[in-house]
Amino acid sequence: MTAQSFHRISWALFDFANSAFPTVITTFVFAAYFSKAIAPDEVTGTSLWGYAMAISGILIACTAPFCGAIADRAGARKPWIFFFSLTCILASAALWFAVPDQSAIILALICVGCATFGFEMTMVFYNAMLADLCVPGREGLLSGMAWGLGYLGGLLGLAMVLVLFVQTDQPLFGLDKDLAEHIRISGPFVGLWYGLFALPLFLFVPDQPAKMPMRQAVRDGLGQFVLTLKKWRDHPTVFGFLLTRMIYIDGLNTLFAFGGIYAAGTFGMSFQDLIIFGISINVTAGLGAAIFGWLDDRWGSKRVIMLSLVCLILVGTATLLVTDKNHFMVLGLLLGLFMGPTQAASRTYMSKIAPDHLRGELFGLYAFSGKATAFIGPFLVALFSDLMASQRAGMATIIIFFVIGLALMQKLPDIREHKLT
Repeated sequence: MTAQSFHRISWALFDFANSAFPTVITTFVFAAYFSKAIAPDEVTGTSLWGYAMAISGILIACTAPFCGAIADRAGARKPWIFFFSLTCILASAALWFAVPDQSAIILALICVGCATFGFEMTMVFYNAMLADLCVPGREGLLSGMAWGLGYLGGLLGLAMVLVLFVQTDQPLFGLDKDLAEHIRISGPFVGLWYGLFALPLFLFVPDQPAKMPMRQAVRDGLGQFVLTLKKWRDHPTVFGFLLTRMIYIDGLNTLFAFGGIYAAGTFGMSFQDLIIFGISINVTAGLGAAIFGWLDDRWGSKRVIMLSLVCLILVGTATLLVTDKNHFMVLGLLLGLFMGPTQAASRTYMSKIAPDHLRGELFGLYAFSGKATAFIGPFLVALFSDLMASQRAGMATIIIFFVIGLALMQKLPDIREHKLT
């Protein structure tokens, strides 16, 4: 194995490390636990969870572009990844104290909000490293492999939660099921998982050298960010894609945030059912990311994104119409096949169109595009769940984001190996 290949694998393992958080905490195990055991009822739980995700999204949208611009001037990216990773790890671990009682509502929502903020902020600087590690024209393969490893990490994390804590009559460490300790342990478990498998990135992946003192980087970075916004017409493809992604990724993130809650509330899935379902979805999603990562370098990122969005619309609509739990599970597995490619191909497309000297800043705006309207998806789910007293009505709003995103993506150029400047 060459040094370059080892660096790429070490970088990709970070996806493996941090993907346990969205899979275990915000999608399946803890989200469902919150709505069923902490909130007064499932509809209220869905609403409260949605509002917490909306607030977190607003904070990310306001912070990520500035931090990305500062990092471009400062040079090194790994210190930023370390700080925000630590935020996610500690907040996840603190979920142990979220007991099954309404008194824990505020604690649970604050911890989940802070952990989500840390998780998303790390991705600004992690994604910006992609182009530095790849041969031009091969970004799709590495991005897809990393996303596939991410789903594998989520799969193995869920599997271990299932085997060690949830589905056994005697959970590891003698945890008390009556106090939901076998569910609450998912927070510290995710923190430990994240920290352990993130180590290769910090130990082995080369980083850019420091360019200037932090105070100067802050001043210059903020100045450059303002200049970029003023001259947005100089980068029409970049800002066109950011707008497009802002729409469809909001739908996808909302689906991740509420998938477990919807499965538990509408189809009556138990915690054990949710974990098995989550593991199965991670299998199909990982396969999709890996396969389409290979196709990305051959077909182009635009075609992969559009095909994935079409399939998300069709399969997602079907999941809202079925009433049988088994039919829902089959459709859910099919839906997972197109989740990974949408995310991985978006990262690849952005890495190809972002000028090198603005990469961190533009990946900050990339995070902004995923969060600027991120409050809208959860808010609409919460609002229509409240108004219609139906989770189906709330979840139906997600399809709208995919349709609009598909229409806008059609207008963007098909970028292959070259970069736009």
